[in-house]
Amino acid sequence: MSTYEAAGVDIEAGELAVKLMKDKVARARRPEVVDDASGFAGLFDASALLRYRRPLLASSTDGVGTKVMIAQQYGKHDTIGIDLVGMVLDDLVVVGAEPLFMTDYIACGKVVPERIAEIVGGVAEGCRLAGAALVGGETAEHPGAMGPDEYDLAGAGTGVVEASAMLGPERVTEGDVVLGLASSGVHSNGYSLVRHVLRESSLSLDTVLPELERPLGEELLEPTRIYSLDCLELARAVDVHAYAHITGGGVENNLARSLPTHLDAVLDRSSWTPPPVFGVLAGYGRIAQRDMDRTFNLGIGMAAVVAAGSADEALRVLRGRGLAAWVLGEVVGGSGQARYR
Repeated sequence: MSTYEAAGVDIEAGELAVKLMKDKVARARRPEVVDDASGFAGLFDASALLRYRRPLLASSTDGVGTKVMIAQQYGKHDTIGIDLVGMVLDDLVVVGAEPLFMTDYIACGKVVPERIAEIVGGVAEGCRLAGAALVGGETAEHPGAMGPDEYDLAGAGTGVVEASAMLGPERVTEGDVVLGLASSGVHSNGYSLVRHVLRESSLSLDTVLPELERPLGEELLEPTRIYSLDCLELARAVDVHAYAHITGGGVENNLARSLPTHLDAVLDRSSWTPPPVFGVLAGYGRIAQRDMDRTFNLGIGMAAVVAAGSADEALRVLRGRGLAAWVLGEVVGGSGQARYR
């Protein structure tokens, strides 16, 4: 006799996972969230947007790539959801948008309630750090398509910005200053190369290197820094012209997206020292500098382009929020590139 359970889907486990995550999700809430008793939809009171003259809704979707494979291998699942929020909601703040709410999607080979609750708990914590609400999500069991210990997650977020306050390339002018905002580590990009280095070297996730002072697995699973509230506060305090979220493609490629076609950002590589984990990866993987530049954030998770007269105050604001930041470079005439001098 065929049943859904015999096919590999455990409905009761899914219900238990929802029960276990409920308290964690409740911490990621905003006053505009409206409860839907059925649980089919996430509701957000749009009357909150009436305070805007011309509100523009901003939307983003992303995942965390193969970093999930490190989490699965190391058996640590409580921070990967924070990475998801960083990848999704920090894209919104690049245009100056305040993140409002987010939904998530988890596909797995087998629902292990405690593990799903840990993952969603991380998403909820990330939303709390970003000032957004987690209004819903879905967990799907895919037996046969994925192994019992495998899972993947993705999410989508929505934010809002006043049209007249939107940030971007059109605001950037010659003489602007580029600030580097420190990353918490590798974040969520480049893990295919990270895993290649692990396969081809003597490193394991349990390796404790003197440069890191903790197991490599913990270093690689350090959650992505979430910049949303920092960037929103900075834009309220000083004359910010643009942001660039430093994700896949590295500093140069992502910063170039926030420049007009007639200007360049000239960066000073000596202005900061990348965190030790990048030296470990480069050394054990024998990775050339150009590949490091094109793959990893190298210690810069977000770049801010500010008016020259605002740079000192901008650094004061960011450091006051506990975020290391420094002058990374300047904007000069050019052809829309970010490059090292």
